[in-house]
Amino acid sequence: MAERSTAAVDVADNSGDEPLTAQADQSTADGVANNRERDTDSDEAQGDPTSEDSGKSSPPELHSGHKLARRYRLEECVTRLDGFSSWRAVDEKLRRAVGVHLLPADHPRARSVLAAARSSALLGDPRFVQVLDAVEDNDLVYVVHEWLPDATELTALLASGPLEVYDAYQMVSQITSAMAAAHREGLAHLRLSPNAVLRTSTGQWRIRGLAVNAALRGISSDTPQRTDTEAIGALLYATLTQRWPYESDAHGLAGLPKDIGLIPPDQVRAGVHRGLSELAMRALANDGATASRHESPCTTPEELVKAIGEMPRIRPPEPAYTAPPQYQRTAYQQGPYGRPAPHPGVTQAVPTPPPPLQSRTGKALKWGVSALLIAALGLGSWQLADALMERGGKADDQNQTQTVDGNDKNDERTKPTKPISVQGAQEYVASGEAQAPQDVAKTYDGDDSTFWRTKRYNEGPKLAPYKPGVGIVYDLGSPQQVSAASIALRYNGDHTTVHLYATDSLSPTTGVDGLKEIASATTTGTSLTAKASKSVKTQYVLLWMTDVPSAPSDGYSGAGYKQAITDVTFKG
Repeated sequence: MAERSTAAVDVADNSGDEPLTAQADQSTADGVANNRERDTDSDEAQGDPTSEDSGKSSPPELHSGHKLARRYRLEECVTRLDGFSSWRAVDEKLRRAVGVHLLPADHPRARSVLAAARSSALLGDPRFVQVLDAVEDNDLVYVVHEWLPDATELTALLASGPLEVYDAYQMVSQITSAMAAAHREGLAHLRLSPNAVLRTSTGQWRIRGLAVNAALRGISSDTPQRTDTEAIGALLYATLTQRWPYESDAHGLAGLPKDIGLIPPDQVRAGVHRGLSELAMRALANDGATASRHESPCTTPEELVKAIGEMPRIRPPEPAYTAPPQYQRTAYQQGPYGRPAPHPGVTQAVPTPPPPLQSRTGKALKWGVSALLIAALGLGSWQLADALMERGGKADDQNQTQTVDGNDKNDERTKPTKPISVQGAQEYVASGEAQAPQDVAKTYDGDDSTFWRTKRYNEGPKLAPYKPGVGIVYDLGSPQQVSAASIALRYNGDHTTVHLYATDSLSPTTGVDGLKEIASATTTGTSLTAKASKSVKTQYVLLWMTDVPSAPSDGYSGAGYKQAITDVTFKG
């Protein structure tokens, strides 16, 4: 497939397409803001292409409280440079926070920004911050995108030090697979810096500014795949060393010392993972300075995905062991009858034991107890002998032999199943647009009144050919033996078909056909249990729905073929 940079998108805008309006179910995740989102930042020395002249256009004179399309209320300006401005705003129609880029309609880059935003919106990949609207309104052009209040920039994460090995591995794996998917659709980022990479509260990594950030600054590239691959290498280098892999300081990180060239991360900082260090060097463009121990360089995100897949998988760290509190002796254990124990070295008199039963009453009591024991033994012996004789007589009369079935179900010892807690989840999009990526956490929050739902389809129950299926990938925290899943559904009727697959990450690198199936089940009700014939050990489980029932309108969506998941429980 031929590469396409954002510069090539300029021509696409001549088609006269209508603006892509945000759908109501593409809301952002709820949470408390950990940082102030900044979609754009000043150009810093990092080897990026230089931006073109912005012309004489000046940013529109707007202020907090101004409304766009009687819907988006501007709240705070977070960036103002190069003829455009970026704002935090509120979508009053859907009551959620959004981000907005603004520039004059006569700005020399207005056409390319609109085209880039519309192309990015069509991708619909939940690993990217979604473009919700791209509008030209009289003398103003604005692009509306998601605002993630629960996400933290990689820049802020690196301020306190390098990332842990597992976190760095997850970052490069998820970012690389996302960029590979974007390039397959002909989209490039070209400004993939630590400011453009976000980590959500569930540990998922997301990318903002796909195509749009470069278009705002007029950046283009003859080799967009190589540019984005090198940017991923720089991100990995920074997460391993807390240094920027160039001589100039950038993104709040110190650059490398001058006149020493590009050295591997494991030579910059002790204890760096050897495999990740080599991966960073293979992704970076270092003008032939790659050490002999390194393999061939990676020039595209697809090649980098393959290189990551060939590495030994890095496991999450084991949870820290917390020592139990020191055992506290009770008063009953502190000496006889609760009296405090004597100080060491102090001699205490040993208490005299009580005398044996020597009185006339004591002797009578002992003889009585002995008589009762003898009588009980005699009675038990007689009953046992009588039972044995009766059984022997029956055996002689009937002359039959009783056999015991070794497969008697009453003797089976089934291993009890235990629930497995879910640590995170992410919607899996095989093709087309996402369903409701912001609601996946509602499927394991323990509240049966909340749910994740599919979109409404006109035909069914089988989703194909509209979509091969819809689903969610669940992170179990560590590799677990998965034997079953209980799924609570919102709608009944027709039939619902669900498959469980073992996958390698929250963002599978292969299609569903390449995954190992754990179990499948079909139901016409609102509950479904999928049991595996043999448990499978995996950390990530894809719940894949291929058939949905016909359901009536319920206030959330109109009548049609659809389904919603209220609760999912995995068992091992």
